[in-house]
Amino acid sequence: MALKFGGILGFDNGIVLAPMGPDVAGPKLVAAVANAGGIGLLASPSNNYDMTQKAITETKRLTSKPFGAGILLEFENTRTVQAIFDEKLACLQVYWGDYPKEMVDEAHKNGVKVLHQIGSIKEAEKAIAAGVDCIIAQGVEAGGHIIGTIGLIALLPRVVDVVGDKDIAVVAAGSITDPRCYVAALALGAKGVCLGTRFIASKEAYAHDYYKEQLLHYTEADTDRTDLYSRASWRAPVRCLNTPFHNQWKNAPESAENNDEQPIIGYSVIYGGETVLRRFAGQVPNPTTSGELENMVYYAGQGVGLVRDILPAAEIVQNFVDGAKKIIKEFNEKYNPPESVPAVPLTSS
Repeated sequence: MALKFGGILGFDNGIVLAPMGPDVAGPKLVAAVANAGGIGLLASPSNNYDMTQKAITETKRLTSKPFGAGILLEFENTRTVQAIFDEKLACLQVYWGDYPKEMVDEAHKNGVKVLHQIGSIKEAEKAIAAGVDCIIAQGVEAGGHIIGTIGLIALLPRVVDVVGDKDIAVVAAGSITDPRCYVAALALGAKGVCLGTRFIASKEAYAHDYYKEQLLHYTEADTDRTDLYSRASWRAPVRCLNTPFHNQWKNAPESAENNDEQPIIGYSVIYGGETVLRRFAGQVPNPTTSGELENMVYYAGQGVGLVRDILPAAEIVQNFVDGAKKIIKEFNEKYNPPESVPAVPLTSS
């Protein structure tokens, strides 16, 4: 049964699955989140119509609920977006660039709602002007690619204030790993929360078991913001686990990049094609990955210290919803107790 709590954009609840790539947020994870009433977002193949359509079809086999997909605006994705429109997905998450009004209007004409993830007020203002349906405010403590430099607790209420009374849902992203984080985001004005690291540690995530297990052994003090990975194609900051490998190389010179001069550390099959992983590659390992797992990158947010188990995605969603309800109920009882009824004096006849 769907969990009715904090629904946004027509979904049953305000839990959003981050479209973690290259394929961690695959059909099984997206369907599991969708079936639990949340907003599941596929990590879309880059500018590939057929592979995007295949991933969407596989997801539809696992759920009859609406779901969406995410794209990176840094790269050409016309073919991917066309597949999303043709398959009539519920929503499109865009990130790392501008998505102007004419593009938002095109999505709306195709029945697709637009969620724009941002990391600054300037970006939020552009998204508002474009007429998006949802703004995901990402704090710098988030895992994976992080576009901004401001912490979530400072950024989120500012975004909420800028949105004002416009019909745009605001969602919080960055270290949201347990129900207390959900309630804190609601208190700051968000309507929902976007989870990444917490959903990597799920049964359905298309991540290597080694990756999932690593998340259970690191804390908020054990992540690093760096641009070391994928420099050959895209110099962008990410937050990753400060593993022994990363600690050894994090101060490497700017010339260090994942080019053909770097040794091969493994192989992965990503969307049906074999990918050669060289040292400093930005791809995290999926279940097909072989090679030097200890020498690969592992994206995670600062909330990783609250990730203590690997659970089914539906259970994660239920824990967030039930936990938030419980906390709010306890707050109401503690800080807003019902007024006591004055005693009626007894009178004698």
